[in-house]
Formats: sequence, C-alpha cells, structure tokens
Amino acid sequence: MNVHAEPGAHSGMYSIQSLYKIGRGPSSSHTMGPEKAALLFMARYPNADAYRVVLYGSLAKTGVGHGTDRILKNVLGVDRTEITCDVTTADLPHPNTLDFVALQNGTTVGTMRVFSVGGGDIIVDGETTAHAEQIVYPHGNFAEIAAYCRENNLHLWQYVEKYEGPAVWTYLKRVWETMRTCIAEGLAATGELPGGLHVQRRAGILYSNRNGYEDDATRDNRMICAYAFAAGEQNAAGGVIVTAPTCGACGVLPAVLMYYQQRNYYMDPDVLHALATAGIIGNVIRTNASISGAACGCQAEIGSACSMAAAALSELLGQSIEQTEYAAEVAMEHHLGLTCDPVRGLVQIPCIERNAVAAMRAINAVNLANFLTDSRKISFDLVVETMYQTGLDMSRYYKETSEGGLAKLYAPNVE
Repeated sequence: MNVHAEPGAHSGMYSIQSLYKIGRGPSSSHTMGPEKAALLFMARYPNADAYRVVLYGSLAKTGVGHGTDRILKNVLGVDRTEITCDVTTADLPHPNTLDFVALQNGTTVGTMRVFSVGGGDIIVDGETTAHAEQIVYPHGNFAEIAAYCRENNLHLWQYVEKYEGPAVWTYLKRVWETMRTCIAEGLAATGELPGGLHVQRRAGILYSNRNGYEDDATRDNRMICAYAFAAGEQNAAGGVIVTAPTCGACGVLPAVLMYYQQRNYYMDPDVLHALATAGIIGNVIRTNASISGAACGCQAEIGSACSMAAAALSELLGQSIEQTEYAAEVAMEHHLGLTCDPVRGLVQIPCIERNAVAAMRAINAVNLANFLTDSRKISFDLVVETMYQTGLDMSRYYKETSEGGLAKLYAPNVE
C-alpha cells in the first residue's frame, strides 16, 4: 500500500471538501490527523481503562513541538494515556506512524496502527481509509480533467459543481468565511507565539505600515504578506484555520484571495469559484503525490499551497484552463526540493514567512502564465510527479524531523 499518496491514487479523486478542513492548528499531520485517529480508536474501544500510544518517525521527533502529545491526551484522557516517542525504528511505512494500544485491567484488548498522511487525513493499517469517504471525481490527473472540461465546455469550477453538486458552495462559503475570520483575528492579535522561541506576532505590524511612505507595489506586497502572516500566526497559536492544503501552509491561498477581493471588488461567489478551482489542483497533488511535509518535505505543503493559490487567482482573473495549468505548474516547479525544517518542531520558523513568500510567488506565476502559456514545455501532472519523486529522494533530515537545515543550525534562545 502506498501510504505516501492518498488511497485510491490514479483511480479518481475524493471531494475537495475533504481537502479544505476547518480545525485548529498548528499541524494537520501532527495534530489534526492524530486527533482523528484517537477519536476513532476510542470509539472502537470505549471501555478501555488505559491507552498507550507509540509515535514513530517525524511524529516522534517533532510531536511535542507540534502538539501531538497534547492532543492525544486531550482526546484519550490525560490520566489514562501513556505516550512513547520511538525515534530509532526505521523502514516505516510512513514517517507519520502511530501505534495505539487499548488496555483493560492491564490486559491488551485492542491495537491499531495509523498513518497520518497529511492534510488531516489518516489511513488505518490494513484498511482502505479511516473514514467512509467515497470517490467523487472519475478523473485522477489534470490532463484528464482538462480534456473533459474542454470537451464539455466547462470551467474548472463548473467541473466541481457537476460532480459535487450545488451543496459544495455552502461548504466553500463556510471555508471562505473561516479564512477571512482567521486573517482578521491574526491581524488584531499581538504578543508572543507559544513554544518558547519568543517569536512575536508581526501581521499587525505589516498591516499598519509603520515604516512610513511606500509606493503602490510595496504596499501590495506588504498587504499580501500581512494576510499570510496573520493566518500563519493564528495557526501557530492553535487558532481555527482551514487546511489549504495543510495547516502549515494555511496562509498562502487566503492571503491571495483576500487581497484580490479587496483590490478588485470580487463578489463572494467569484471567490468560491476560485476556491473550487484551487481545490482541484490540491486534489490532483494529494492523489498523485503527497501534501505531507513528513513524506515529501515543504515542497509538498508550501509548493502545493502556492499552486492552489496560483490556480485560484487565474480563475479570478478569467484565464483559460491552459493558463491556469501553467500558473499552477510554475508555482510548484519553483518550490521543488524545498525542505521541511521547522526550528524545534514548531510551525513558526521558517514556516510563517514561507507562507508570505509563496503567496507573492503565486501571483508572479499567474503573471507569467498570462504571457507565456503558449511556450510552456512542462505539464502540471509532470511537475507533480517530479515533486513526489524528489520527496522520496530527499533525506529524512529535511522532512519535518527538525534534524537538518535551519532546525539544526539555528540555535535560538529558548526557555
């Protein structure tokens, strides 16, 4: 079983509603996924009087910084849950692996192995998925989707509506409202983020422009970055965010959409169409590669978010499917090889700044697509496959274990 990619890869895609998850940060793979697994295990063994959980791989090495231990104990019970971090076992089926054991009167009454595969999704070992999610889309890659849309004269958002039904707009409206609230709360919040790195919230500072005069281009960049910082800081503080496609990359897509809605006065239905288009791009990535930083590095999180934001903006601007594909491809291509190296396992350094940089890069990708689509050589599907292969080749030290890169070399003052 390929647990790096989503189950059912290449045989269709799940609903984009399972890509956009609303929940608390700071990590979709380290908090949202384990929380879902713990709830499932407790439901299966409700009469257990004690639980043991063993964390492996990236979960073991950065779980404390990401809050894995806290969320597991909150679900299973602080006084009856023992958590062990196994940092030595190698050759794991997935770097985010958990073993659950249920005990009653000291006797094991049940076990379950779970893989947290990114975006808050989990796979139970030996089972198809941990939930009864059904394939919604018959197509499994962008080439198939684009061909179908051209044949039937559909926009990508119309393709989403065809297979998900009109009810998808109700959910995406809630997603957009949550994204806007997250940014607003992040802009208003001040103080230090939790975790001991003494990182101060900076979204409000960016938004208020305390550096005096600036030209229009500088203001544009500052506002986009302020929105991305706001969402990233809310995530780091455990606030309510939307995975797009993950918690750690939650600021890229809303920052781009918020800025362009305010600048160009787009109506909410236009933004929802853009979210649907972005969802297709994210779906293609999670179906054929991975959105997990532990599996493929930060290219799978920030790179995917940048592709989604580029596609969303392309839709807002009324570009063609070919231009949308090119924008998404460029956005991913120039994140290839990006490492996941969070300092102390916290989703703060360099994660928050990366959201801002990726938001601006998404806009640049769309601008290129507006002029150069006819000369492109690389398809979106090819760059997704390249990202996946790059992730498999990447050293484990650079895949969310906090053993390489900035996490290794930066020595902050911590409490």
